[in-house]
Amino acid sequence: MSTATDNHADATDGEAAVPALHLRVLDALGEAIVSGELAPGRRLTLDDLQQHYNVSRTLARDTMRVLESMNLVYSRRRVGIVVQDPELWNVFDPKLVRWRLASSRRAEQYSSLTELRIAVEPIAAAGAARRAGAAERRQLTALAAELRRLGEAGELEAFLQADIAFHSLLLHSSGNEMFKALDGMVAEVLSSRTKQGLMPFKPRPDALAAHEAVAAAVAGGDAGTAEAAMHQILDEVRTAMGLP
Repeated sequence: MSTATDNHADATDGEAAVPALHLRVLDALGEAIVSGELAPGRRLTLDDLQQHYNVSRTLARDTMRVLESMNLVYSRRRVGIVVQDPELWNVFDPKLVRWRLASSRRAEQYSSLTELRIAVEPIAAAGAARRAGAAERRQLTALAAELRRLGEAGELEAFLQADIAFHSLLLHSSGNEMFKALDGMVAEVLSSRTKQGLMPFKPRPDALAAHEAVAAAVAGGDAGTAEAAMHQILDEVRTAMGLP
């Protein structure tokens, strides 16, 4: 298991230190599980976690509860904490998506997520064209223009935030609560591409034009064009990632 180097945060460390340490231990354990370092069936104990990460029993227990809520582990009396089979994981959880994209298995995760986006986002774009409110249509158009400006300027970090906002707004405007629930997962995918250097210094002109086409179609209530333009965006993603 990866080791958290921070010492146990007690009451004198301030309240802000505890969540930060909790997140570092959670990330370390989550990444160890999704990478296979902690294989399915591996048994863990709170005592082991306390000693390995030099944390309190309360923090170790809270970390395990988060992992259990994601179905990465389960706990049983007299058995302890056991790593779950990957088939049981909550694969839509944004934290799990982030850990998998940071692991040696990132290629297969990118492939799965891109296929999911291809299946969902064009339909979400069509839904937004039919159901988005006037304010949402204006905001999507403004975001597309901002993506053009930031992309041509090579301001990748600001571009990333605008791109996340664009795709999140599209999912939220679709009128489908299931699509809306995927916004955190899509944000993790977009963030990972940028942080791992998988985005060009300047986004491709055709990708910028496709975002503008989606926004214009949604603004004009043209569901068919919105769906087709979103397919174009995701076809570019698939090609850029070298996916089949």
